[in-house]
Amino acid sequence: MDFVLLAHVGATLFMTGVIWFVQLVHYPLFAGVGAAGFSAYAAEHGRRTTWVVMPAMTVELGTGVALALWRPDGIGAAPVWFGLGMLGAIWLSTMLVQVPRHRVLGGGFDDAAWRWLVRTNWLRTAAWTARAILVLAMAAGATR
Repeated sequence: MDFVLLAHVGATLFMTGVIWFVQLVHYPLFAGVGAAGFSAYAAEHGRRTTWVVMPAMTVELGTGVALALWRPDGIGAAPVWFGLGMLGAIWLSTMLVQVPRHRVLGGGFDDAAWRWLVRTNWLRTAAWTARAILVLAMAAGATR
């Protein structure tokens, strides 16, 4: 179980760093790519980003479920389930909000879609930041 908790903390902290980079650096730079090459850029962005985030998101979700089923000593049920709820919100936001905006942008730069993407991504940024704090607190509780 120590490995599961460690993998969960690592995946969450990794994704927290990725989401802050995306929010403050990557998404804002979309507007400067230019109309001529934007579709190709968007397609390559999607392909490369999936290789970076999907393994970590999958580990985070899988280990989160494992922690809910087999909680280590020192970790209460409430933080584990609250953390899973936040993960659910992150995955839903990704599938229902961010991915559809990326599909629109795949057809060429669209200012409204880009602005909506940047604005709504703050929800995932906040959720992953809160999760980082939560999983660090969980890890600290498990080491007592």
